[in-house]
Amino acid sequence: MFRKSLWLVVSVVMVAAMALTACATTTPVATSVAPTTAPATQAVVAPTVAPTAVPLKIGILLVNPYNDHGWAEATLQGVQYAVSKIPGSTYVYADNVNSGAHPETTANQFAEQLLAQGANVIIFDSDDMKNDVTTFATNHPTIPVIFLSGDYAWKEGQDYNAAITNESDIMGRMEFMKMVAGCAAALTTTTGKIAYVGPLINFETRRLVSSAYLGANYCWKNVANKTTPLTFTVTWIGFWSYIPGLSSDPSLATDTYFNTGYDVVLSGIDTTEVLVEAQKYKNNGKNVYGIGYDYFDACASAPAACLGVPYFNWGPGILKVLKTVVDGTYSRGFYWNLPDWTNIANADTTAVGFNKGQAMSTDVSTKVDAFIASMGNGLNLWTGPINLQDGTPYVASGVAATDQQIWYLPQLLQGMDGASK
Repeated sequence: MFRKSLWLVVSVVMVAAMALTACATTTPVATSVAPTTAPATQAVVAPTVAPTAVPLKIGILLVNPYNDHGWAEATLQGVQYAVSKIPGSTYVYADNVNSGAHPETTANQFAEQLLAQGANVIIFDSDDMKNDVTTFATNHPTIPVIFLSGDYAWKEGQDYNAAITNESDIMGRMEFMKMVAGCAAALTTTTGKIAYVGPLINFETRRLVSSAYLGANYCWKNVANKTTPLTFTVTWIGFWSYIPGLSSDPSLATDTYFNTGYDVVLSGIDTTEVLVEAQKYKNNGKNVYGIGYDYFDACASAPAACLGVPYFNWGPGILKVLKTVVDGTYSRGFYWNLPDWTNIANADTTAVGFNKGQAMSTDVSTKVDAFIASMGNGLNLWTGPINLQDGTPYVASGVAATDQQIWYLPQLLQGMDGASK
């Protein structure tokens, strides 16, 4: 059910993407030409930049390779979706924008390159670029800047920066889909041991893995009706993707889990190593599973072992902001976009979704659907009592966590194993 309605739209975008990027080289910057409302969302009323006097040309900086089947590819497809809806618009991109791949070049310098190629909107797609976002936005106050995953424009946020007026933040409420992933893992495991391979440790990654744990723990106790404790262990590799010398190997981390009794491993990194390893073990007769991250079609990397993938659908959020650039009403805003609970597979309306894999059983699929429906009807797993990993009370019993408590989670949660800092 989740694949059918979205796959037609995504297929069109992917075909367009293949055509657009066919001439890209291995150089960091490539040029492609495109075919001719929620809580914690706020925007400044007065426009802060003038409308574009020339056709819209979006420049996006990708932290990983453009075809990583993960975060970078998902964000690029979001731009491709947006330009397909805005006549005459085009885009350029720079990929592998990270200190491991290009230690001598900053994201700000790559952004300047895209600006020189005619880009009149710049998108930074990673928290790894946060310092460069501030630098570039400050140096170019008339250029709309969009930061995917940031909080600089959030007036109630810890990192609100009032000094810049042209920068907006967009993020999807992935917490919900990570809960779905955790639920699917808990309903599938036969050992009661679930693992999570995460990137580096920051507010974003803590809240996402903790959301996966909340979903797993809820479904373990309330859907599977288990009374024994669930084991949920986290390993961090040190970066968003595997870069030798900069991060540890996620394949080895996954293997270690599968070799020590864990039978479901969730990915929190930008690339597909967890799924690839799960498929290898499945091919060798081991009853193990993986859950992907970021990208709608990540399960293609492990069709027999993938339970599903919580994915970002960046297109509608990016399109909404870019339309205001075109019509001259752009103003700085913070957008933490919700799923469309009426249909989380709707590519034109939802910010996040969950694409089930072939490895998910019919029974688990039915129960996951019911869990999704219950969240859409108001089930809030970020409701207390919730304690931090060290036992400190964090959310009082019967009280819903605030947006700030969720976004700025300082530790993992009680019941989780792994480093919090």
